[in-house]
Amino acid sequence: MRDNIKTSCQKRLNRIEGQVRGLSRMVDEDRYCIDIVTQISAVRAALRRVEEEVLKDHVSHCVEHAIVSGDKADQRRKIAELMAVIGRVDR
Repeated sequence: MRDNIKTSCQKRLNRIEGQVRGLSRMVDEDRYCIDIVTQISAVRAALRRVEEEVLKDHVSHCVEHAIVSGDKADQRRKIAELMAVIGRVDR
């Protein structure tokens, strides 16, 4: 993973960690259920954004490298990995 992407993801993940701690406090404080579900939705959306950033970096770095290398086996492997993870993302 490129350094700038790593830094960006770490910042996002630190914010998400704070959101999850806030969710735990909300549960402990018996906050209104819909407020908790709304915050869960926000955490899920934030995680999806991190996931998208990592996938974009993977395609623009790892998959691109396999294509440029001309190594057909590596190309097939990278594409298969990408397709497998995309298949799991929406579940």
